Amino acid sequence: MPPTTKPRASVQDALPLANQPDPAQLDSIKAQLDLVLLALEALAGIGSDAMLQAADTLGLTEAIADRVALWRLRQSSPLRKGQGRKRMDVDEARSLVLIICHLAQQHQELIRRAVTLLEQLTEQGREPHQTALLGDYLDTFHNTYQERMDDDAATPDQLTYLALKLLIDLLFYGTPHGARRLWMALIDRAK
Repeated sequence: MPPTTKPRASVQDALPLANQPDPAQLDSIKAQLDLVLLALEALAGIGSDAMLQAADTLGLTEAIADRVALWRLRQSSPLRKGQGRKRMDVDEARSLVLIICHLAQQHQELIRRAVTLLEQLTEQGREPHQTALLGDYLDTFHNTYQERMDDDAATPDQLTYLALKLLIDLLFYGTPHGARRLWMALIDRAK
């Protein structure tokens, strides 16, 4: 079956940008995209195969052709150990947004179940670790974050807060307008 490559203009049309981000803004976007992917990995157990399959399904193989290209993009996060020297352009960032939202849609039921559980536990005044789903998610997020990120100062409470915030964000990114929502959040955060 031939690849379903779409022209890059479709990525630009789907996620408009008024002004090109400066290098500091692009670093913020890269860091946030990597964190959102980390949360998705920790919750749904997805890996590079699922991300590459999503890129193929969405016709984004021009931007993310293989594991090396994906690794290079993930490694461009300024939060990563041995990081930041790899480049990521705006269209590659847009491609990652579309991939994240596609995967969030695929795992929407799991994300919704986790957020509902979090709401119930919060109402009951119980800790998220007291359930298998959230406990496994938080443990995987903490471990993967500490493995990959160059941030020895983050406390367990800070990582739990980050993981739960990203979990709630994923709920919105998996909706029909999730890609635009994530893109606008990245742009706003980078200002």
